[in-house]
Amino acid sequence: MNFDEFLVSLSKIKNIPLPAETSQFKMSPPFRRELIEAYKEGIKNAKRAGVLALFYPDDSKQTHLALILRKTYKGVHSAQIGFPGGKFESQDKTLKNTALRETFEEIGIAERSIEIIKQMTQVYIPPSNFYVQPFIGVTSQIPKFIKQDEEVEDVIEVSLSHFLDDNIVISKFVETSYTIKVEVPAFELNGHVVWGATAMMLSEIKDILREVL
Repeated sequence: MNFDEFLVSLSKIKNIPLPAETSQFKMSPPFRRELIEAYKEGIKNAKRAGVLALFYPDDSKQTHLALILRKTYKGVHSAQIGFPGGKFESQDKTLKNTALRETFEEIGIAERSIEIIKQMTQVYIPPSNFYVQPFIGVTSQIPKFIKQDEEVEDVIEVSLSHFLDDNIVISKFVETSYTIKVEVPAFELNGHVVWGATAMMLSEIKDILREVL
């Protein structure tokens, strides 16, 4: 989709109610509801994080979404696809500031070039005890990504048309942090399998975009 047309349509989502868990649970692992109930008290003291779904134009003025492939390391999010973003730090006034700061640190897009369009529904991640606040943002500049080599293996540039395609929804057996294999719903984006919290956030973003595009 042409980026200028996308911006005009995107402005309409500011006053649309969030689909929230109705969308998120379409892409949640089968044990998600039980986990949330089990961790209900822990959520109150969870660490906070902000992440950004950043849309931008490519050289042909077509709309894309930036995701990142995290480095392989000893941790629960090793080698996973996610949004640029990270943990709330003392210098951050809000989680929006966190998402913007981390986006600059991880993929090199300056905060001043990004407009935050909408705050989406938070997602709790039990294995890492994070409550994650996603935002939708846009930059009208064709980005020159500068990845943070210590944390980011690659920047995944997903076209909007690919993201909105129903055929990218698949089922996949994955090894969870609880050392069991389960079948989960997932998105296959540019050949990468995206499941769990990121897929849940993407599901809500996809549903709200479809209301205006």
